[in-house]
Amino acid sequence: MKNRIISLSLALGFVGIAASVAVSAGQKQTPETSSKTVQSTEKSAPPAAETIAEVIKRGQPLGNSPSVQLADVLREPQKFADKSVMVEGVIDRVCTRKGCWMELAPKADAGESVRVTFKDYGFFVPLNSQGMKVKAEGQFAVKVLSKEKADHYAEEGARLRRNADGSADEISFVASGLELRK
Repeated sequence: MKNRIISLSLALGFVGIAASVAVSAGQKQTPETSSKTVQSTEKSAPPAAETIAEVIKRGQPLGNSPSVQLADVLREPQKFADKSVMVEGVIDRVCTRKGCWMELAPKADAGESVRVTFKDYGFFVPLNSQGMKVKAEGQFAVKVLSKEKADHYAEEGARLRRNADGSADEISFVASGLELRK
């Protein structure tokens, strides 16, 4: 009786191993599935999906608006106001509550940035996206923020240039779509 139980256990074990090998052999390896495989103890090159920079897309797909340099916009904002353009930069700050705005700078630690909001409040960026590279399409605007609005943005982490009355002059960008990269 004892030998029969051992034989049955071994047989079931072999059937289980054979079944998992058959299932594994039948699976097609893609970048998505290969990165989910069990890591071996041997050192080897990472799967191809891990070597490509991750792209996070938000909003509408990027179109073919003309590219402008963010530094040029910061120098002459009125020249670019109300025109659909493509811009690139680095995220300097992000709304700490929802990711509903970000500050985009020409490069890391540039000192000057543009506050970016998202068309129709239709999408947000990850709260941990500070330092990520961005390519965005949308329109620039130049406006004066009321003291109340400036106070609200400051509470969320925005850096503003305040006027004597507490209001703030702002160059903003309303993005219709964007791509984030690490």
